[in-house]
Amino acid sequence: MNKVIKIKESDIHSHIKARMKQRGISMEEIQAVLTKGWNADDAVGGTIGKVFVFPYKAEWEGNSFEEKEVTVYYKYKDKQFILLTAKARYGKEFLRREDK
Repeated sequence: MNKVIKIKESDIHSHIKARMKQRGISMEEIQAVLTKGWNADDAVGGTIGKVFVFPYKAEWEGNSFEEKEVTVYYKYKDKQFILLTAKARYGKEFLRREDK
């Protein structure tokens, strides 16, 4: 699906909100991944994954990092968007890819 997904606070289950906080991921970052991200190679059947690398240049859990890679997994059930989870990796020189 190539449509723009606009998420709302109500789209995010409380368990996922807790994981986002634990992993340092904001709603704005999830929206950016859904809008600008490329397909994640590790998404399993029936699930869609999107990845985006953000400049970070900040500290996370006591270490400094240049970049943050955020991956968002979601699916559609009866045409309804369902956010499954989001994960973050902190580091530098993450691979970038744009699907055309």
